[in-house]
Amino acid sequence: MGVLDIFQVSASALEAQRQRMNVIASNMANVHTTRTGEGGPYRRKDVVFTAAAVERNGGTLDGVRVAEVVTDDSPFRVVYDPAHPDADSEGNVAFPNVNVIEEMVNMMMALRAYEASASAFSMSKSMVMKTLELGRI
Repeated sequence: MGVLDIFQVSASALEAQRQRMNVIASNMANVHTTRTGEGGPYRRKDVVFTAAAVERNGGTLDGVRVAEVVTDDSPFRVVYDPAHPDADSEGNVAFPNVNVIEEMVNMMMALRAYEASASAFSMSKSMVMKTLELGRI
């Protein structure tokens, strides 16, 4: 393992969590979207992580990356509102399958994971800098 390998591993985690936060923000922004370009209400999305090989100096380490963004096919929330423009013939409106509280918890978890990766990056940088200072003595 080279000195700079930890930077690539931490950077892969930072990028993956950034993408996760973008998907969560999209879910929260569309919590009331009852009509999309595909037809019907917005469907909640989630990210799937996978190990990603980070190659350095002939060896490999495991970082992380977003394998795919999946669509949640759980049922929509149905509300009786006959005055809504997207109401069906019975007056029911299908709203997205997004739970704001669940999304906030997911956002906090993603933020904590992002902060942990940033902290690991920072500590690694400090260790490298201290090692370089030892070489000057």
